[in-house]
Amino acid sequence: MERSVTRYGPKALDPAYGPKARDPALGARRGLLMRRLARTLLSPGLAALALAAATAGSGAAEPAVVVSIQPVHSLVAGVMAGIGMPKLIVKGGASPHSYSLRPSEAGSLSRARLVFWIGGALETFLEKPLKALSADALIVELGEAQGITRLPGEDAAGEGRGGEPGPEGDPRAHRPGGTDPHIWLDPDNARAIVQAAVAALIRVDPANGTGYAANGERLLARIEALDAELRRTLAPVREVPYVVLHDAYGYFERRYGLFHVAALAPDPGRKPGARRLSEVRRKIEALGVRCVFTEPQFEPALVRTVIEGTGARTGVLDPLGAGLAPGPEAYFALMADLAASFRDCLGG
Repeated sequence: MERSVTRYGPKALDPAYGPKARDPALGARRGLLMRRLARTLLSPGLAALALAAATAGSGAAEPAVVVSIQPVHSLVAGVMAGIGMPKLIVKGGASPHSYSLRPSEAGSLSRARLVFWIGGALETFLEKPLKALSADALIVELGEAQGITRLPGEDAAGEGRGGEPGPEGDPRAHRPGGTDPHIWLDPDNARAIVQAAVAALIRVDPANGTGYAANGERLLARIEALDAELRRTLAPVREVPYVVLHDAYGYFERRYGLFHVAALAPDPGRKPGARRLSEVRRKIEALGVRCVFTEPQFEPALVRTVIEGTGARTGVLDPLGAGLAPGPEAYFALMADLAASFRDCLGG
């Protein structure tokens, strides 16, 4: 959902109050691209915005754009390719669940025309800073964006959620516990993020609308191809049981039919106790779990303790792309690496 700071009022989201074009001239190619965008990329409510941007001129400098986490930054960077590069806040192996904003990052936020984040369920550290932004900034909360599929989170029991819910007693059955914020791990949600980014960028920078529209179309095609490739990669390991460190992969699991049976930790900010580790170990033995996955920013010693003597393997999953260079390719590498990690640890 695109939303403004409270003091914006409804006019902030009305195209009639958006930035003015610097040049009224319109090339034939620009008009064609923007009409195509209106038909194929955007919802009816945003299509009018894209068509309005077709009357804007070109040659303007790119807007200051800030993005919270690497996967979303990559998709936004793809939309901005050839025009500018958004700033990334949470870099490297840092976790958005426990991040603290640095002064330089607060400065980037204060100068931003456009900010993308998932929402308070993931980047809690951004809630107060975003409320303090100037009235010129547009905030896009992607967890509420049009077209996003939302899955329920898991409660403290941390039961698996891969694939569709099974029959009574199936360890994949859902349990209530809020909304899972890891929306980017479903390619359909990645498409919705691209659409939201195109629309928001056109709103704040209509002079570069042709580039945003064309880049958006290319990204949607690449995501479709990626989705097909991931299905092929993961087909041999569907239904092979595994355990994860914490419950961050529901979108990926549902998309590709993977069989997550338990999580070691109820959430990334809490270490599991002895009782929980014993429960998970019993599941590993009873269900023939083939792999227990950790994550780059967490100590793997805990996993080694749990699997000792069970025959289960260890693997690493990276839902944020901690080891990847920021940029337009990071999202595609992140998703391909996830699929390869599942295939390599669960196969054989």
